[in-house]
Amino acid sequence: MTITLHGIGIGGGIAIGRAHLVSHTDLEVAHYEITDAEVPAEIARFDAAVRLTRKELEQLWGSIPENAPTELGAFLSLHVMLLNDHTISREPRDIIQAQHCNAEWALKLQQDRLLEQFDVIEEEYLRERRADVIQVVERIFKALNGEGGGHYVPPEDSKERILVAHDLSPADMVLFKEAEFAAFLTDVGGPTSHTAILARSLDIPSVLALHHARQLIREDETLIVDGTAGVAIIDPSETILTEYRKRQAGYAADRKKLRGLKTTTAKTLDGTAIELHANIEMPGDVEQALANGATGVGLYRSEFLFLGRDDLPDEDEQYASYKAVIEGMKGAPVTIRTIDLGRDKMPKWAEGEIISAANPALGLTGVRLCLAEPHMFRTQLRALLRAGRHGKLKLLVPMLANLAEVNQVLFHVEQAKEGLREDGIEFSDLVEIGGMIEVPGAAITVGHFLKKLDFVSIGTNDLIQYTLAVDRGDDSVSHLYDPFHPAVLHLIAHVIKTADQANVPVSVCGEMAGDVRLTPLLLALGLRRFSMHPAQLLNVKQIILSCDLQKLGALRPMLEQAADADQVREMLNEVVA
Repeated sequence: MTITLHGIGIGGGIAIGRAHLVSHTDLEVAHYEITDAEVPAEIARFDAAVRLTRKELEQLWGSIPENAPTELGAFLSLHVMLLNDHTISREPRDIIQAQHCNAEWALKLQQDRLLEQFDVIEEEYLRERRADVIQVVERIFKALNGEGGGHYVPPEDSKERILVAHDLSPADMVLFKEAEFAAFLTDVGGPTSHTAILARSLDIPSVLALHHARQLIREDETLIVDGTAGVAIIDPSETILTEYRKRQAGYAADRKKLRGLKTTTAKTLDGTAIELHANIEMPGDVEQALANGATGVGLYRSEFLFLGRDDLPDEDEQYASYKAVIEGMKGAPVTIRTIDLGRDKMPKWAEGEIISAANPALGLTGVRLCLAEPHMFRTQLRALLRAGRHGKLKLLVPMLANLAEVNQVLFHVEQAKEGLREDGIEFSDLVEIGGMIEVPGAAITVGHFLKKLDFVSIGTNDLIQYTLAVDRGDDSVSHLYDPFHPAVLHLIAHVIKTADQANVPVSVCGEMAGDVRLTPLLLALGLRRFSMHPAQLLNVKQIILSCDLQKLGALRPMLEQAADADQVREMLNEVVA
């Protein structure tokens, strides 16, 4: 019987293949008492399981293939960090000592305590790290039960298979390195989960948050995965298969056509040139950016250098990373965002200051953390200024909310320059300083910012979330997170218009920049610089090549009258059609 499941679509395209199930059955945890004399041996058994788990993770970390997504190493590093944290590696020992219970039960009690804490966290990214705790603890359970160290053997026809699991950990992804699956399906996961990020990096059509897919699907069962629509079809009829094979062929033809646009200049029908830049996380992402025709890097998220480690990267390590990106882009402009840690990215060394906040998204994050930690910020600025000698570097400051923050940032930049001069270290004095407009207050008063900054970049992800008071990671309200909302568009239009009048470059580097549904709308609002994930570049370029700015100009006065997002969509369809 044909069954259709709906979830979160990750990665475009359609995959048709047979199911390959990966089992992660919940372990039955025994509970029994031990004597005083048995406590030391039980603690030793727990310690041995932790050591074995650490060894396995480190071995997997060291065996990551060169062509693997750069995020994979960071994710495995996070699991090692969690394992080394005292809440997992030490506190179960105290429970064994206090309650005279077996190691498995002590570990289960500690896991339950940790998960209760994660359940009350509002921020999406932090809440999804709950899954990381479960995955790490599961590996310790297996080690306690003598099940550690298993080697995964992929099916010979993995390229024709669709991997189905309740969840996939970073360690699983390394074990699956020998296989190139056609798609992934998981019961859990959100848009910022590891599986989602890796699926995007691999450009594999996948669907997450299907809830009961692992229970409903049988091994070798025929599946259709539509990563664009977020649909998985179990045991499709021949009629459905025929229809999706046509769609799959059409998608493949479109992709082939898109690859031919790599060297085509992004211009509208009336000849207006549009800049298309890439968002990247690691130096290794430069290759993908260039392969998709990026004419620059509009957002290099430098904070990924600071994640998955117990200490801060020093100046020389940062300099080497920034230099690699700048040189890799071969003279094209590179915009590097200063450290943006906090609400959705939590390094171990900052946990005490940030994770304790009741609402991390409104706490010590972005530029606020940089200004609160001047030594950390000054070290990064020195590394950036040094790297600026190797190409066209722009420095982007996140989450600015008031002019005082801009003035403080500029002060720190000058202090960093003075320090480099005193140390006799060469640097560039021509690095441009820009600010991210992602707080509604900054968008409204952007005119004052433009007097101090060389450029601005609109971070639409947070701008939408803060403007509409919607946590897009909360299933109960995520449908209200809508980039078509008139309030969001009014703010974006105001920033673009004000920047143009001041002759200051403005770009969009949030998810809206890579959403082809919004490309004509952003062009109509006056946007001429887009920055997005490399995989989205050619799709957006294709839309740009078919747009007539004179025709789209009719949208701007219409949008001023729109009462809600549905009206905006109707107006856009009317003009574009």
